[in-house]
Amino acid sequence: MSLLAEKTANVATADGMLREEIGEIIAGLSASPKRIEPKYFYDQNGSELFDRICTLPEYYPTRTERSIMRDNMDEITRLVGPRAALIEFGAGSNIKARQLLRGLESPVAYVPVEISGEYLLEQANDLKAEFPSLSVKPVVADFTKPFDLPTHEDVPERNLVFFPGSTIGNFEVDEAESLLRVMKHEARIGGALLIGVDLVKDIERVTAAYNDQQGVTAAFNLNVLDHLNEGIGANFRRNLFRHKAVYDKEHNRIEMRLIATADHSVDLQKKAIDFAAGEHIVTEYSHKYTIDGFRSLAERAGWTPRHCWVDVDNLFSVHYLTSEA
Repeated sequence: MSLLAEKTANVATADGMLREEIGEIIAGLSASPKRIEPKYFYDQNGSELFDRICTLPEYYPTRTERSIMRDNMDEITRLVGPRAALIEFGAGSNIKARQLLRGLESPVAYVPVEISGEYLLEQANDLKAEFPSLSVKPVVADFTKPFDLPTHEDVPERNLVFFPGSTIGNFEVDEAESLLRVMKHEARIGGALLIGVDLVKDIERVTAAYNDQQGVTAAFNLNVLDHLNEGIGANFRRNLFRHKAVYDKEHNRIEMRLIATADHSVDLQKKAIDFAAGEHIVTEYSHKYTIDGFRSLAERAGWTPRHCWVDVDNLFSVHYLTSEA
């Protein structure tokens, strides 16, 4: 069962949050252009499809980021220090978290945070089996808003927020700044942030990564319609939409779109949403940054940039920042 479906089934106890989500979805689909927030990709099927995307030959961010971390793990470990609590925003499959936990010196806790509750708990249980002495406490939450951190029997020396995959690029610049402030709040004074940031590069290489030949990204994009159908009783027909990712040069970003292939109407909580043939829904932005551009953004959110690692082809960057006050 998806997180939205869980909330629907428990409307008596989660009615306020449910109404907020439905209102957000309706507002997005009533805007111009229409929008669906990318957090609604991540039901069980969406999370599994994204894991497949990360293995595709066209999709460079995952393997490039992992290679950067592998090649610089000694320095990352020295900067973080011993006995850290790792807090991963948008935990997903935990592949990079496992890589980091193996490299850090005596980590005491891992807190994966994700909106897809079923998938999160499954992955957390798998990780716990590999690290039996580690305090693993998953949190089902919308990580764009402050949430309560669990306590640990073994008190960590510092909190390390981990946000790999350049997911920060999915947010508009002002939204990204707000999210970085949430991360700073969760890191607390003396904490740190390790974050992956995709870099501005050749447009053809970027667009190929989001329009893969196997069609996995298309399936991932279309799955958001199934998620809304299941979670809030919409009646999207995925055969009336097609996937396309385009590059917006003005904003240095990919736009993931679902394009209507015919005039039709969708019923969403008794509200009709009309689509004209050729009209699109924006389901995700993926902003690309320069190193200096991201550092400036992080500084506005209160972080202090400390180090940045980049691959030899200048495709991707990993930044280490600290929270001083």
